[in-house]
Amino acid sequence: MNLISSQKNRSILGIDPGLIVTGFSIIVVQNGKTYLKECGYLPLGSKKEIPIRIKLFYDFFKEKIEKNNITDLALETPFLGKNSAGFLKLGYLRGILYLLKEEYDLKIHEFSPRTVKQAITNFGGAEKEQVLKTLLHIFPELSTITIKKYDITDAVAVSLCAAWKN
Repeated sequence: MNLISSQKNRSILGIDPGLIVTGFSIIVVQNGKTYLKECGYLPLGSKKEIPIRIKLFYDFFKEKIEKNNITDLALETPFLGKNSAGFLKLGYLRGILYLLKEEYDLKIHEFSPRTVKQAITNFGGAEKEQVLKTLLHIFPELSTITIKKYDITDAVAVSLCAAWKN
């Protein structure tokens, strides 16, 4: 599926980082059209020590960047919520993404969850199900996702937001 876009050719890696499951998507903007090239998730598990998960995260996304000629990274800005320890640990993964940004001279886009929802559904207070429905309309192939769908669709949404907003 493609959408009209006025952006130059880019390959955007959208990431919904998590220490147990990380969603990702690759959106390509080429010749004025936007394509969903790939999406999925990286299972990191909860039993492995955090340094092992961080290494898996780094290796996985380094390979995605190299194999897909990624030009941009896109992610949501984190919010503290109720679990400050979890928030801090997510910072480890964000640090890895900033390292990869520098290693590969990538452009990074960060959006608040509200901004992503506004861009995708035209309503900043949209629920995840509303975002999913809109994304299914844009990219019908997402209907085959049955597991970890919100991790994946969050990543698709943030990468699409980067394609549209920058």
